[in-house]
Amino acid sequence: MTRALRQQQRTILQAETHLYPRGRVGQINICLVSPSRYQVGMSSLGFQTVYALLNNAPDILCERAFLPDRAGIEEYRSSRTPLLSLESQRPLSDFDVIAFSTSFEPDYLNIPVILALAGIPFSSGERSDSDPLIIAGGAAFFINPEPVADFIDAICIGEGEEIVPALAAVLMSPVIGGRQGLLRALAGIPGVYVPTFYQPQYEDGELTGYSAAEGACLPVLRAVVCLEQHQPASSQILTEDTEFGDMFLVEVSRGCPRGCRFCSSGFIYGAFRQQPFEHVVALIDQGLKHRNKVGLVGAAVSDYAEIGRLCSYIVEQGAKVSVSSLRVDRIDSGMLDALIASGHKTISLAPEGGSQRLRDLIRKNLSEAQILDACDLLISRDILNLKLYFIIGLPTETEADLDELVRLVAAIRERVIERGRANKRLGEITLSVNPFIPKPFTPFQWCGMEPLSSLERKVKLLEARIRPLSNVRLKVESLRESALQALLSRGDRRLAALLIALSEGANLKKAARECGVDVEWYLQREIAGDAFLPWSVIGTAEMDKLRQEYLRALPGKEVTL
Repeated sequence: MTRALRQQQRTILQAETHLYPRGRVGQINICLVSPSRYQVGMSSLGFQTVYALLNNAPDILCERAFLPDRAGIEEYRSSRTPLLSLESQRPLSDFDVIAFSTSFEPDYLNIPVILALAGIPFSSGERSDSDPLIIAGGAAFFINPEPVADFIDAICIGEGEEIVPALAAVLMSPVIGGRQGLLRALAGIPGVYVPTFYQPQYEDGELTGYSAAEGACLPVLRAVVCLEQHQPASSQILTEDTEFGDMFLVEVSRGCPRGCRFCSSGFIYGAFRQQPFEHVVALIDQGLKHRNKVGLVGAAVSDYAEIGRLCSYIVEQGAKVSVSSLRVDRIDSGMLDALIASGHKTISLAPEGGSQRLRDLIRKNLSEAQILDACDLLISRDILNLKLYFIIGLPTETEADLDELVRLVAAIRERVIERGRANKRLGEITLSVNPFIPKPFTPFQWCGMEPLSSLERKVKLLEARIRPLSNVRLKVESLRESALQALLSRGDRRLAALLIALSEGANLKKAARECGVDVEWYLQREIAGDAFLPWSVIGTAEMDKLRQEYLRALPGKEVTL
């Protein structure tokens, strides 16, 4: 290990505060790996929760590792140092288990990078009994694990509170049959997917199904927990070197009750579940000993039944509160008072659809009057900086829909300017625009993504029409990165070679050509309603419901129910 790498590890560790320290003992050694930078990985409440679950399992010691920054990767390569864990600076290849945890598909690109740095074969079929067992979990994997299925020995499909204890029990039990025997035992856990036991079948380039080994469950059903039986997920390690470094994070709910047709959060987590108020408050009381700001986490935070009371409680303790964004029709007055008292100068709202027609199409259940009323309420409280999230490229979108988007933003801007003149303080509207990505396990999973050339024209149109509006700033997510995310969302196992090529520095166009991957086919094709989907290896009882919602939104489509 070079001096530079050793000093970097020490600096990170010295800046951390472990809220629930545990002695360093364990019969099974697991390295929990975030395939992203330290600052991103440690900002994930899911990553920290799994770290705690593993370390709380009897006889298991869990350490951590992260994707090094660019300079760190070069240092590892040039010095021929194997990738090391953070806590003990131990090579990842020395661990019994390497566990990847991620919520975002773009992190799939870094899995082969990490395996290469660790000196571990890419393919699960090429590993021997002396290699670590490679497992994975997190929201990305139970949306669509197939692009990286060849890299992983066992994938946890569902929530860690349910799967990790069962996983730990199998790892600690004597298993007959070496590595294959262990994989068979893991496949017997509800919610655990062992890709080598499932072989994809193709006809004329189309995936037509999977053949499952004897005893392997097809499909693999997600594991879902009763939140009330578990302590709320919360920060386990505090450090300033993260996106939320000044906050203590606590999860108040899981899933989303809205079911917007483009968003996976309303479908992949099962029913919307809320943590009891008393459980959340007990954790907040502990967290306030270390931080003076609490971040409330959940896909639908403002739908939490006790949101106003909870925010008020935090402020009453002399602390500040933060939430990611507010639901337009769920702006609780108690919550708003608490956010203002916490010093919030900017509030984020997500109309998503630029026109009423599109909002109805995606089942956002928001009228223009509700959006303007919400903005009026915020502006009346002197919150003059608004961030508005919109999606372009939704199915059936036309230029008229974009005109409606601009008109709505202009109407909100007029309200901000009028209030600003009254109190002599300028406000700003940030218009955050993201391309539509067809996500698995949503009613729009059968739709295609709009071609980049068309999206680029729409962005230029928005730029031209927003430019004359002072105090409005347009921010557009990278179209190429969005296309790559869509590729990983919709892909199958044939992307494995492409991911390896990209990890070795090839550009997407060249790598796709050399690997025989038709990127546009994956991105833009409209999938037949009765086609077998790559992610169909993961089961859901709601596929018929998704088809019905697809038909309600786009009644001209032909779908076999």
